[in-house]
Parts: sequence; C-alpha cells; structure tokens
Amino acid sequence: MTVKIVEAVTAVLICEGEIYLTHRQPHLTAFPGFMAFPGGKVDKGEAEHLHAHPLLAEQTPRHVHALARELREELDYDLDAALAAGEVLAIDKLGTALSPPFLQVRFDTGFFAIRLRSKPEFTIELGELSGGAWKSTSDWLSDFERGDLLLAPPTLDVLQELVERPDATVISRLRDYEEIDGIPEIEPLRGVLQMPVRSNTLPPADRTNCFQIGDQGSPILLIDPSPANRTEFDKLCRHVAGRGISEVFLTHHHPDHCQYANDLARHLGVPIATSADTFERISRRVPTFFDGLTVKTYADGDVATRWLGHPLRVIAVPGHDEGQLALMPDNRAFCIVGDLIQGVGTVVISPPEGDMAKYFATLEKVIALGPKVIWPSHGTALGGTYYLELTLKHRRAREAQVKTLFEAGRSIDQMLAEMYVGTDPRLMPLARINIEGHLAKLRSEGALQA
Repeated sequence: MTVKIVEAVTAVLICEGEIYLTHRQPHLTAFPGFMAFPGGKVDKGEAEHLHAHPLLAEQTPRHVHALARELREELDYDLDAALAAGEVLAIDKLGTALSPPFLQVRFDTGFFAIRLRSKPEFTIELGELSGGAWKSTSDWLSDFERGDLLLAPPTLDVLQELVERPDATVISRLRDYEEIDGIPEIEPLRGVLQMPVRSNTLPPADRTNCFQIGDQGSPILLIDPSPANRTEFDKLCRHVAGRGISEVFLTHHHPDHCQYANDLARHLGVPIATSADTFERISRRVPTFFDGLTVKTYADGDVATRWLGHPLRVIAVPGHDEGQLALMPDNRAFCIVGDLIQGVGTVVISPPEGDMAKYFATLEKVIALGPKVIWPSHGTALGGTYYLELTLKHRRAREAQVKTLFEAGRSIDQMLAEMYVGTDPRLMPLARINIEGHLAKLRSEGALQA
C-alpha cells in the first residue's frame, strides 16, 4: 500500500483555562467523527512571506498562513484581526507529530497553542465540522476516560500534558507514531487497543486490525490476530507478552482473520473463542487447526467480557460470513464489526458462507442499534453509522443496476465491464462474486423479470 505524507497544522485554542475541540463530520475520510483541534492541510500554494506581527516572528510563514486560513474556513475566526486587536496573548509551536505508518495518508502535523484573552463567537463550517465546545482540559480527559471521546493519539497527548503543565510551550509527548516491537498500536477510544497487523488480506488493504479489550478482573480478549507470516507472528508474540490475554477471539473464519491465531493461542496457553459456525468451517478447512486447544463458542447475546464496566456483548452479524460475530458494549459506545464494512477496500459476499439478503439485513440491524463508533477489521475507527448507511445505500444502488442490466439481457461479463470501469483487475473476480450474490438475492425474492 502506497503511503502519502501530508503536511498539516492544527490550532490548540486556549482561553481562561479551557480548550476548544471540534467534532468532525462522520462522512470525512480522515478521522471521521473524531473530536479534534481545528486545522487542516498546508496547501502547496500557501504564502511564504513573513507575517509582520511580533508574536509570529519565530513561526514558519506557510504554517501561520495555513493556521489563519483553516481557522477562517472552519470557525469563521479571523486570526489576523484578533492579533491586531490584542486578543491573542501568545502563539507557540507545541511540537509536531507524524500519524501512524499503517494509514494510507500520514499527516505530519504541527500543533500551535493560541492563547486568547477572551472566548470568540465561532460560526461552525458544517461541511467538515458538526460542532465544537470549550471545556477544561481535565473535563475533556474525563470524557475520554469514560469512553465518550474518539481522539487521535496526538490530540490525547496534548491534552494530557496540558492538564499537567497548563502553561507548556512545548509538548514532549508529541512524536512520530512508529511501530513498537514492529507492531503499531493506538488507543483512540479508552480501553480499545487497535493493532493493525500485517496480514494476507485482499488489496488494497494489507493489514487486519487485531484488538485487545477487557477490564482488569475480566477476560482480556485478543481479537482477530492474523499475522501474515512467521516474522509478523513473532513480533505479535513479543508485543502482547505479559498482558494477561485470556482468550483469542475470532470474528469469523476467513484466513486473514485467523492465520496463526491457533499458534498464538498455544503460545499464550489460552482458549480460542468464536461462533459454532466458524469453528466448523475452520475445522473442515484445516482439520488440525484446533488440536490441543480449548474452544469456546459464543452465540448472539452472550457476554464475552466487560469494557469500562459495561458488558461487552456478542452480536451475530451474518451476510459476509454466516458465523461472523461483532462485539458491542451495552451502552453502544462502539461496535467492532469485523468485515461487515471495510475501511479499506470492499466487502465480498461470496457463497457458500456469504448471503446478500442476510448482509442487507445485518447492515440494517446494526444501523438500528446505533453504536457511536464503528470499527471495521481493515482501516480506522469511524464515528457514527454513516459509513454503514453509505454501504447499504451503495449496495442497494448496485442491486438496482444489476437488476436493470440483467433484464436488459446483459451477461455477467457485460455487467462487469459496465459496472466496474477502472477497477483494479485483481479485484474483478471479487466483483463478479458480488454480482452473482445480488442475482441470487433477487432470484430468492422473486424480483427478476427474466
């Protein structure tokens, strides 16, 4: 996967002991639904001339102009006017952070503390933001500790250091987010550790999210560990050593969710937990997979562990895979949905384990449950159910297109040529499977005219 690095700036607005955070719209491709400081990309044509104000003398001109532009665009706030009016007490560059290497786009972001004399009246630009609020740093951190905030790691770093040192002009915690022991790990929601491990998955994805979750005193789950090879396996073993893992939990039977999971369970001396259907499918494919292991089977509604005091419940989510399980706490703060949707790539509905009608029904079911955060197996956390709704809308549109083309006498090959123009040739066999899945659903519903 090709990774692009983009220069960005963000404004840490501080006034009367409070900090302003915005809520990013759930439809955005970068950090959807996250709480964040206002800011954005540094444009290629950003002005390079020096700014006359003495508070800006030590700052890079293009960063200053990008900050001013982003604040104007997102909050209708005029930084230049505020400087001229004496409303800005200080501007300090707190540091920079490079986002994790597993992202398709990495942001090399400069964080700037802008200390204000009084709180401005902001007008939110609703294209990128759905709202914003002033709160004390300790209140923001309390929200995060309760599992109520989705935060990028450097945002959390800034808040944590400012609560300790409110007048800090440099944040020592800000850093480049590289891999630890060769395994990347972030915690954008308190108590959910996300480790995107290199796996043998379908392009354009090249990693599968492995999660660690479970309160102290409750079972600690390691979800979908599926390293691509022995080298990655060894890295993951070192990374999770000493964490008290209680069981390896598999969302479903596809190899990019369970490769080496059995060896990892043996290495840790813990059971494998999954659905009865997944157990049967893996056993048929690899008869020796579970040899010497204790197997726990979960069904819809079972409690697997606790997260921040809330029961973490198993939810049956068939469609992509008959035995696929999701995990969601009773307060619906998040849902780990497996391959119900993809943050990177497209879900394939492939018989015999896949069923398009069940897939539609499962999407509708999870949307109705309304979890605040969705976590796919490939990609980052997604705030709200927007991407579930978008996936369902897209699938319905595809199905209508398949129906129209079929009734016009088109073959599947002709449908592929018309519907998937410009698609990576490696993915065309999977696109064919999805068309066949739509046709099977339409036939079962008696919806085809021919």
